Amino acid sequence: MTDDDIRRILGAVRTIAVVGWSPKPDRPSHGVAAFLKRKGFRVIPVNPGQAGQEALGEVVRASLAEIGGGVDMVDIFRRSEEAGAVVDEALAVLPGLKAVWMQLGVEDAAAAARARAAGVEVVMNRCPAIEMPRLGM
Repeated sequence: MTDDDIRRILGAVRTIAVVGWSPKPDRPSHGVAAFLKRKGFRVIPVNPGQAGQEALGEVVRASLAEIGGGVDMVDIFRRSEEAGAVVDEALAVLPGLKAVWMQLGVEDAAAAARARAAGVEVVMNRCPAIEMPRLGM
């Protein structure tokens, strides 16, 4: 994944579902979601334990299936062994999905291959809140 790839992906998305979002301000998923919102993205938090609450100007969803579409990128804050199920759900229920982003420490090569085979771009083991400032975005 080159810097140009990352710029292109982040430049092409407007709506991001953050899977594993936490309401706790000290959690990385909370901070990254807030960062993305400040950068002008529509951020939809996904956390079954917080479903129905409001965060970032959106209703927290229990699953990607509850969103039903209009998502350009899924940002995954789950353990690597859980990432595959998130990718599979995203591919099944989010028509028009452009990218899957697996956060720092999250990697699943098989899930990445399935996403790429479906025409979805994949970033693994990186953080948009680090990459965007690094790339001057």
